[in-house]
Formats: sequence, C-alpha cells, structure tokens
Amino acid sequence: MNIINIEHISKVFGEKQVFDDISCGIHQGDKIGIIGINGTGKTTLLKIIAGLEEPDQGQVIFQKGLRVTYLPQSPKFPEHATVLSYVADGADGADWGRESEAKNALNRLGITDHHEEIDHLSGGQKKRVALARTLVNPADVLILDEPTNHIDNEMAVWLEEYLNQWKGAIIMVTHDRYFLDRVTNKILEIDHGKLYSYTANYSQFLELKAQREEMELASERKRQSVLRMELEWAKRGCRARTTKQRARLERLEALKNGKAPVRDAEVEMDSVETRMGKKTIELHHISKSYGQKKLIDDFEYIVLKNQRLGIIGSNGCGKSTLMKIITGKEEPDQGTVEIGDTVKIGYFAQEVTEMDENQRVIDYIKDVAEYVPTKDGRITASQMLERFLFTPAMQYTPIGKLSGGERRRLYLLKVLMDAPNVLILDEPTNDLDIPTLTILEDYLDSFLGIVITVSHDRYFLDNIADRIFAFEAGGKLVQYEGGYTDYLEAKERKNGTVVRESEESAKKKADRKNWKKDAPEKLKFTYKEQKEYETIDDEIASLEQKIEELDEQMMQYATNSAKLSEITEQKEAAEAALEEKMERWVYLNDLAERIENQKSLALL
Repeated sequence: MNIINIEHISKVFGEKQVFDDISCGIHQGDKIGIIGINGTGKTTLLKIIAGLEEPDQGQVIFQKGLRVTYLPQSPKFPEHATVLSYVADGADGADWGRESEAKNALNRLGITDHHEEIDHLSGGQKKRVALARTLVNPADVLILDEPTNHIDNEMAVWLEEYLNQWKGAIIMVTHDRYFLDRVTNKILEIDHGKLYSYTANYSQFLELKAQREEMELASERKRQSVLRMELEWAKRGCRARTTKQRARLERLEALKNGKAPVRDAEVEMDSVETRMGKKTIELHHISKSYGQKKLIDDFEYIVLKNQRLGIIGSNGCGKSTLMKIITGKEEPDQGTVEIGDTVKIGYFAQEVTEMDENQRVIDYIKDVAEYVPTKDGRITASQMLERFLFTPAMQYTPIGKLSGGERRRLYLLKVLMDAPNVLILDEPTNDLDIPTLTILEDYLDSFLGIVITVSHDRYFLDNIADRIFAFEAGGKLVQYEGGYTDYLEAKERKNGTVVRESEESAKKKADRKNWKKDAPEKLKFTYKEQKEYETIDDEIASLEQKIEELDEQMMQYATNSAKLSEITEQKEAAEAALEEKMERWVYLNDLAERIENQKSLALL
C-alpha cells in the first residue's frame, strides 16, 4: 500500500517544462534516490513532496497522519541560536527528553560543543547540526536534499548505517554514488520532464537504464528501418485501393510523426592546459594554527608532474586551509611554498565565488576568454558553453536564473577555460550531478598536469587519486598510496579492523582483469545473411508484383468461385511471405547500420 501518491504532477519554470505529467507511488520502507542532471528539478520535486512548493498541475496525496521531515540543501538557521536549542526544537517529548535526544544526535555527528552559536560554525558543522535536527524530529518519511554534502567520510559511513536501520521511508537527492549504492532500494530518474522508476540500488540502476536506453534505441532503429521501407513502397506508386494498402499509408504517416527517444546530453571536456616546466609546487616545513588548534604541523612535500593527490580528513581539520596556502590565499605560520615559474593554478573553491546575478552566462565566460585552445583547435566561448550543457538560449539568460548545480558547473568551466596546468579542487563534487562528475573524472584522467583535490566523495577519490594525504591527530598529514579504498585497506592492516569499502577494491580489480571478456562483441553478417541482404529488395519487389497480378486475376475471375478461391489462397500465401520478408528487411538493415556504426567508431 502506498503511503504517498504523486499524481500527474506538471511544473513549468519560464519556458522550461520541468515535470510533464509524472506519477509515482511511495511505499513504507522505500529508500529512494532521485537522480538527474542539474536543473532537471530534483530539489523542486523534494519541495513539492514536502509541501513547500505547489505543482502547476496534479497533486501529492499522503496517508492520514503521516509525519514528514525535510532537510534542505542549504538550511537556514535562526540568528544567535545555539546548537542545542536548535536541534532540541525538532525533538518530541518533555524538555529533558528533547535535550537528551538532541545531545545524543549531536555527539554521534561529532558536534560536542552544544552551547556554541550556530553562526560561528563551519559549513560542514552547520550541515551536521541541521542533519541532527532532522534525525531527532519524529517522522515516518525523511526527505533529504544532499545529506552528505560538507560532511566527512566517517560521518557519511555513520549516516549510511543509520539510514539502513531506519524503519520509515526515505526520499533523497545525493550525488554520492557509494552512498546511493548502500542505502537505496529504489531509484527515481528525472529525464526531460519524465520520471522513470527502478527497483534497484545505484549499480543496478546503471544496468537497467542502459537496457532501457538500448530498447528505446532498438525501437527507434526499427521505426526508421520500417519508415525507409514504407517510403520506398510509396515511391513505387502504390494505389490506396484496398484496405491493406490504406492501412500501410496510415502506418507511414504514423511512422513519420513518431518521436525519437531523447538522449541525455553529456558534458564534453577537452584538455586545455598550459605546458609546465621542471619545477612544480614545493612545500617546505609548512605549519599553521588557529588559536590553540594546530591544523598543519611541519608538512613537507614536492608535488610531482602529473600527480593526482587526494586530501582527506574530518571537518575543520585544515584541508581547505592547506589549499588556500598552496594557492597563496593564506600565509603559513611557518615554512614556505615555492611555485615554479611555468605553473598556472586553476583554483576551484568550495564555495562558488560571488557571481553577478544580472550578468549573462556568456558574458561571465567571455570575461576569461573569447576563444579557447583545444586539441581540435580554437573554439569560441559559446561553443565551450554548449559542451557544458548550456544551450544557446541559456547562454543569454541571467546567472540568477540558474540552479545551484548549474552555477557550480559554470564556475568549473570558468576555471578550466583559463588553461591551468595545476588544478586545485576543494570539494569539487558538491552540487555537481552524477553525469558531470563522470565526465569530470574522465577529463582529469586525460589532464596533462597536476591535480590536488579535497573531497569527501569516496567514489571520486577512488577514480582520480593515486596518492592520499590524510589529516591525522596533531595536524600531521600521513601519506597513503592509491585511492580512497586503498587508504582504507592500509588503515585496516594498520589497525586490524574490518573495513567494508574493501569490497570495492576487489570489484575494481576484477573489472580491470576482465575488461577484455566484457568487451562488446564485434558485429558482422553471416555468409547467409550477407547473401540475403543483397537480394531481399528484389525479392520484396517480386512479391509485391505477384500480389498486384493476383489482384488483377481476382477481378478477371470474379464470377468463377472455384478459380477465385484458388487465387485468394495464392494471394494470402504471397502476402504472408511479403510480411515475413519485410520483417527480415528491417532486421538486416538494422544490423547493417550497427555494423557500419561500429566500423566508424573503430576508425576514431
């Protein structure tokens, strides 16, 4: 039985159709992850379900007495509120009970100073306070918008375990792919205004989506093949005399009016970097403290060419501070930073730098460069924007009309367009959609320069990092070889504890080992199919000619019942043979098209 019914929801923002008559049911115990590129309406859907926004059409129906709690992506806090008072307001029961529950939730999330004003906290700490209030608020349904943003890996693992034990329903938007894999049992994908439901976690969803898209493409290929065949038939001078011929003409019109499946646009990135000399970035005995807290203690390292460094640690440990020291935005208390003369740093900050909301998207990018050098030659700022999914229409809209994720993507483009050879990325995965993250990972894989990234996204670190620096007690940075999973395995060996992420390592190794086995099979005609393909057009034409001749004979022997019966049987047999040949024609032409496409890809 559904506890929430989403019925025929439609929503338009300006000229953009966000939802087009979408419906779905939510059951008790559903743990739902909502997926889609930035700007598709993920947060809007959460707000509609939470009752904070109205759809243009349709409705959301709740089971009577259902309690719903909502965690926004960017929570707002009362001025001068303390951590404890804010969280306790969300709890149920007597004053002492609320306070006790609030303290327990805060302690579990690493917030121990319960009387500190929220205004004094970091972004990550504020997110944990808002999360604590959400979790202590009695609810049957949790609606979570980016719950893992700004929280460290340890907290993300704790939250995974908490939500896995949660008895109620969960509806969330997150770009943390490991988190989705481990918590969800259903995926809702928003794609071009439509909603697709998959009873699956993230990994299973990827397989099911690929199957859906392949089926849609196969249907479209068949539609195109049949359309070509019907057009050929129409060109031969068909006469719409019989019922069957009229039906074929009607089918032809229906095929012409059919719509091809809309594919997701993908971010395209070309490597745009400046050549680097021998000297890179050298950190000599760097130390930094804030008050009595030692953030960085005597850190020394020379960054190698083309190295991929991942920086991890708990919230507030000093990761962003280290990034700012490297980029010259902060000075160390002790030590020096030496930057090579040819080093050109692109800094992607955790918080999007202030944007003029009245400025047009294209003007924001043109402030960096009118043209950009790529592997394929120079391209315009407008063309680069299109590669980043900003349509010509979007390019001339004010920045103020963009979603948070779209602004983040625009900011990333601005950083990359400056042609850096060193990328300093501070939490690059926050607010970026999964398709953009995937393409960013591919881009970084081919980037001929240095990448230094702070990230809480375990999946991202596994894909891009070849060395991890972990902030540990007393401001010490400890080096580990490999990605995040390798770091966890090293910690496991060191501490003698079992770490769940080791499963990913085995899987990744197996995938690498078996890549040849899983490679797509080369398509080709059999000898028989090749011969059939070469002759089938003539065979179809011959059968059509035979049916025409039999039609004339039926007119001639209209008064001879015995002869007419014989001719009718012959015609039915010819029509059955024609139908069979038409089906084979569609199959063979589809196969021929796929073979040709495979050959073209192989030449690239």
